[in-house]
Amino acid sequence: MELHPLLVKIIDTPQFQRLRNIKQLGGAYFVYPGASHNRFEHSIGVAHLAGQLGQALKTKQPGLNITNRDILCVQIAGLCHDLGHGPFSHLFDAMFIPRARPDMREWKHETASLAMFDHLVESNGLEVVMEQYGLIPSEDLTFIKEMIHTDNNNDQESPQWPYEGRTEDKSFLYEIVSNKENGIDVDKFDYFARDCYHLGVQINFDYRRFLKFARVCEVDGRKHICVRDKEEDNMTEMFHTRLCLHRRAYQHKVTKIIETMITDAFLKADSVENNESTITIYKAIDGKTESTEKKTFRLSKAIDDMEAYTKLTDAVFEQILNSTSEGLKDARHILRRIITRKLYRFLGETRLDDPTEVSTNVVVCLYCITLSVVSSISLKTLNLKALVSRVKIKKLDWPFIVASLRHTCAIPMLC
Repeated sequence: MELHPLLVKIIDTPQFQRLRNIKQLGGAYFVYPGASHNRFEHSIGVAHLAGQLGQALKTKQPGLNITNRDILCVQIAGLCHDLGHGPFSHLFDAMFIPRARPDMREWKHETASLAMFDHLVESNGLEVVMEQYGLIPSEDLTFIKEMIHTDNNNDQESPQWPYEGRTEDKSFLYEIVSNKENGIDVDKFDYFARDCYHLGVQINFDYRRFLKFARVCEVDGRKHICVRDKEEDNMTEMFHTRLCLHRRAYQHKVTKIIETMITDAFLKADSVENNESTITIYKAIDGKTESTEKKTFRLSKAIDDMEAYTKLTDAVFEQILNSTSEGLKDARHILRRIITRKLYRFLGETRLDDPTEVSTNVVVCLYCITLSVVSSISLKTLNLKALVSRVKIKKLDWPFIVASLRHTCAIPMLC
C-alpha cells in the first residue's frame, strides 16, 4: 500500500499516533484474543479504500469531473474519521460519557473527531503543507470535516444543498467515507474485513466487486453512488456480515459484561475528589514540553481539551490497575476482577409479550443484583417499549440503491 505524502504527514502526528493505543473492538479483546487490532490500522485502511473508490469512479466516469484534489480530500477524511475515539472505542462515548456527564449525553466520538482534526492541523502547521500539495485550506478543510461528520443528511428530502465544501453536482463524494443515505461506505468495507479476519469469522461480502461495479447515477435530482443490479446478493451479504459481527462479537454477552465493568471502574476513578487519587491527563502550558505548570483533567473532562484528550488512550486501564492510590481502590478492584475472570454474573431476563411501561423498581432491582450500579439508574418510570424500539431492525432501515445493467437509471431496493 502506497500513501500520498500528505497522508503520511498526518499519520506522523501525536494526534493520529494515539490511535495505535485504542482497541478497535473495545472489550471484545478480552473475549477474542485475536481482536488485538487498533483504530490506527483501520483508519489507514479506510483512507486507502476511499482513494480506490474515488479513483475507480474518476476512471470509469470522466464526466463527473472528479479531481485529484477531490480524491485527496476524501482520503484525508477517511484517515481522520476516527480521531475522536476514546479509550476502548465505543465504550467511551456510548457507555462512559453518558453516565459520567449527563449534560453531554449527546456527545459522540464524531464530534471529537472534528475537534481533534482541527487540533491536529493547527498544532502541526499542516495548512501550509496542504497548500504545497494543491489543496485550498479555506475550502478543503470544510469539505473534509463535512465528510467526517455533519448533522445534515445528503438525501432526496433535502430541498437545499446543505454542504459548503463541494457543490451539489459532487454530492456522491459525501457517500464514500460515511454514507448517510444507506450506510454502504468504505469505513464498513474495511472494518468488516478487518474484524472478521481478527475474530475468525467468515465473510462472504467482497468489497472489490463493489469497487468494480459502482457507478454514479442521478436519483431524484441528486447524484448517488449506485451498484449493479446483479450485485444485489453481494450487498445483502454485506448487511448479513454486519448482523453476524454484532451477534458474535460486538454484542457478545461477555463483551458487554466486561465493557460494563470497565465503565464502572472508569466512573469510580472519575468520581474521586482528591486530585492525587484521580486519573489525570497532563497538559503542558504554552506548549512547553517540560513546563512546571500543569493542568489536570478527569477522564470525563478530557473531552473538553484536545491536547489533554490526545493523551487519553486504553493505557488508562493499566494506569488504574497498577495504581496504589487509596482513592482508586474500588476502580482497581473492578479491573482486577476482569483480568482474573471474576466477572459480573448474568442472572436472567424476561420478555414481555406486550412491551409497555415498566416500573423502575424492576429495573433497579435487576441492576442492583447484577451490576451494583443502582445509583446510576434514574428513579423515574422507564418506557420499555421505547427502549426496545431503538434496537429493532426494520426492513426499511436498510435501503440502498442498485443501478440497471446499463447504469442509466437507478431503482431503490430494500433488503
